[in-house]
Amino acid sequence: MADQQREFFYRRLHSLLGVVPIGLFLTQHLFVNHFAVYGEESFNKAAGFMAELPFVILLEIFVIYLPILYHAVLGVYIAFTAKNNTSRFSYFRNWMFRLQRITGIITLIFIVWHVWETRVQVGLGNAEVEYSLMENILTNPFMFWFYLVGIISAVFHFANGLWSFLVSWGITQSPKSQKVATYAVVLVFLVVSYLGVRTLIQFAYGV
Repeated sequence: MADQQREFFYRRLHSLLGVVPIGLFLTQHLFVNHFAVYGEESFNKAAGFMAELPFVILLEIFVIYLPILYHAVLGVYIAFTAKNNTSRFSYFRNWMFRLQRITGIITLIFIVWHVWETRVQVGLGNAEVEYSLMENILTNPFMFWFYLVGIISAVFHFANGLWSFLVSWGITQSPKSQKVATYAVVLVFLVVSYLGVRTLIQFAYGV
C-alpha cells in the first residue's frame, strides 16, 4: 500500500511539473522567441531582457532544469514500462496515450541537444544570446527539420499532458468536461505550435 501511495504521489508530481512550471516555460520561451518575427533587434531585446532577469541562474536551475530532469527520468520509465493497447483498442485516447510516450522521448532528445547548442555554448563563452545564434543553426536544412519535429513534439506532449493533468487532478471528471478539455488543448496545441513554427521559418528563411 505504501509503495502504491508513493508511486501515485510521484506520478501526480510528474503530471503537475509537466504543466507548472515546464509547460508554462515552454509557452513563454516560444512567445519570447516569436519576437524574431518582428526583426533581429526585437528578438535581441526580448532575449536580453530574459537573460538579465535577477537570479537567472537560480531560476533556470530550480524552475527549469530540475523539474525537467525529474519529469524526464520518470517519463522515460513510464514510456518503457507502460502497456500500450493500440493494437487491440485503436481508439482516440489510446493513440493519444501512445503518442504521449513517443513525443516524450523525441522531446527529451531535442531538449538535450538544444540546451547543449545554445545555453551551454553561451555559458562556455562560445556564443551570445542573439538572433544570429539561432539563424546560423536553422539555416542548416537538417537542423531546421530537427527543430521543427522537436518543437511540434514538445508542444503536443505539453498539450496532451495538460488534458491528462486535468483528469488526474480531478478537474475534468465528466465526459462532457473532458470533451471540452479536448477542444481546449487542441487550441493550445495549434496556437503554441504556430508561435514555434513561425519563429523557425523566420530564423531559417527570414520571412
